[in-house]
Amino acid sequence: MPSRTTRRERTTAALAGLVVVAGIATAGVALADGEAETTDVARQTHAEQQVEGTPCSISAQACVDLETQRAWLIENGAVVHGPVPIASGGAGQETPIGHSFRVYRKDAEHTSGEFTTPEGQPSPMPFSVFFADGGVAFHGGDRDRASAGCVKLDLDQAQRFFSGLEVGDKVQVLDASTERDERDERDERARLTTR
Repeated sequence: MPSRTTRRERTTAALAGLVVVAGIATAGVALADGEAETTDVARQTHAEQQVEGTPCSISAQACVDLETQRAWLIENGAVVHGPVPIASGGAGQETPIGHSFRVYRKDAEHTSGEFTTPEGQPSPMPFSVFFADGGVAFHGGDRDRASAGCVKLDLDQAQRFFSGLEVGDKVQVLDASTERDERDERDERARLTTR
């Protein structure tokens, strides 16, 4: 089985190829561990102030830290709810990292088109808030099991995220250590250029 880094590198290369061929711009892609994201969106995000206690910038309305498996709701650059525990994607179905995902759909009674219950019924995904390609969403679910890329929350927290987010709101899904390193590198470059 390929390593996580190799899989991420292939994903990044494939997405970059799509951008060139289709002439579209991406808001960020999942990158190899330790590799700095150099998109304009990432640079803009790193130039913004961070929301205290989170790895995310003040322009986000929802923040997910994959490293600590926590999430927050943010309003006007301040935490209004959280941190709350989450479960993210498992091996081979990792939750995508990005600096500017946008909520594009909400469905309080959504059911999976891919997964079924032991009884053969579509698996429930209550209070789904979709924000990334491939049907990646915040939703209620069993946090003891990794997801297929979604951000699973306890049911009451899923309901809170459902009511707290609107279509168009920015969602950031990050790794706190990587964000800290990238911000430190940016600050160091800025110090060197002002000398």
